[in-house]
Amino acid sequence: MEAFFNRIGSMGGGLTVLGIIGTRFVFVVDGGERAVVFNIFSGVQPKIYGEGMHFKWPMIMQPKYFEVRSMYRTINSSTGTRDLQRVDLTLRVLYRPQEEKLPEILNNLGQNYDEKIIPSIGNEVLKSIIANYDAGQLLTMREKVS
Repeated sequence: MEAFFNRIGSMGGGLTVLGIIGTRFVFVVDGGERAVVFNIFSGVQPKIYGEGMHFKWPMIMQPKYFEVRSMYRTINSSTGTRDLQRVDLTLRVLYRPQEEKLPEILNNLGQNYDEKIIPSIGNEVLKSIIANYDAGQLLTMREKVS
């Protein structure tokens, strides 16, 4: 009986070691995400990985994950109107990356592209639109300005 339990224990230990080693060779992309692989020898790979389990070489291939669902960012801004009145506005921007551009985004901007791009573009567009209206028009023509 003792030999039976020793055999089961060694099989369990072997399966555990095999499972730990095996998980180093795969990566999982969750729903609403895409992955781009960075290879330490050749750089960012052009292939985009969708949802599911994918093969990788440990310590050579590093998956970088991107959220491709619509996300929002809130931008607070103080700007001037056409009649030189100061207004404080909060802008909510909905965005998501183009999936086919993910390798280029990773290569040029990094994974935190939204922190670099959205505030500057949002402020610029907001100020250019608000400068076309005076303070009274912002209140009366709210739907058009939005």
